[in-house]
Amino acid sequence: MTLTDSQQPKITGKTAGAATKPAVFVDGASGTTGLGIQERLRLQNDVVVKSIAEDKRKDAGAKRALMEEVDLVILCLPDDAAKETVALIDSMGASAPKVLDASTAFRVASDWTYGFPELAPDQADKIRAARKVSNPGCYPTGGIALLRPLVDAGLLPSDYPVTINAVSGYSGGGKSMIASFEDGSAPSFELYGLGFEHKHLPETQLYSKLTRRPIFVPSVGNYRQGMLVSVPLHLDTLPGEPSGADLHAALVKRYAGSTYVSVMPPENAATKGGRLEPEALNETNKLELYVFSSDKHRQAVLVARLDNLGKGASGAAVQNMRLMLGLAEK
Repeated sequence: MTLTDSQQPKITGKTAGAATKPAVFVDGASGTTGLGIQERLRLQNDVVVKSIAEDKRKDAGAKRALMEEVDLVILCLPDDAAKETVALIDSMGASAPKVLDASTAFRVASDWTYGFPELAPDQADKIRAARKVSNPGCYPTGGIALLRPLVDAGLLPSDYPVTINAVSGYSGGGKSMIASFEDGSAPSFELYGLGFEHKHLPETQLYSKLTRRPIFVPSVGNYRQGMLVSVPLHLDTLPGEPSGADLHAALVKRYAGSTYVSVMPPENAATKGGRLEPEALNETNKLELYVFSSDKHRQAVLVARLDNLGKGASGAAVQNMRLMLGLAEK
């Protein structure tokens, strides 16, 4: 087996004690998320990134040998392949590394920890202690960030008929969608997921604590990356008829002190001129939350803005990796 290290030193934390740098292996590094993770890992000076020779990539024995040398494996594989690799890791016993999975295979599994550190006050600690963490989807990151604090605060009933609308750049749609936009054969804009079975719905409902399945309408625009997720609300249908300021205050309370999630002030929202574009946070791990509301009409629109390849995928994975390895926030 031929193994190469992309960083020094070659001695890993797993084989040489806690004083050395922890070692990480990204399995499936050729896809959009994997490439994004690799790019971000090149900026990390406190981890060792190990790789496997291309001709050994599907060799279970070679992969197992490599995984025995590392502290954490990040899976960027299709669901079925991720399940196969996790089964291999489960068979390794005490020599098994921690695993962070970026597929949808384990996002609602009861024995996995959901990798949205800002989900609840104790979620980051749960991720630190976990051996198996599922990286969130991009759309759910925005939707859950908006909805969960309001449900927890009693401002939004768990059975409320929630509608989530979203637009993303084409980079989140996989190789065929990327190719169609880049060769000019795709339309400028389109709705999709209109069969009510989008793969992000189960995690959105579960971690938002919704008992009624939300309606989710995703769309894709002719730009590479960046995302807006929005939730419209009729305020007079909510318990106690809260104001937009009440919703804003609940979000501010939940995310106070957060490094990556910012609740934008109402005056900031007002100065947007009723417009918000999706690309402002590209290449970052930031998530911005907005509350646009009208006292006159008793209506509100909650909006999350993020990079679907950043906080929506690769950036979140590196954030979770650092928590799982006991490294400082960066």
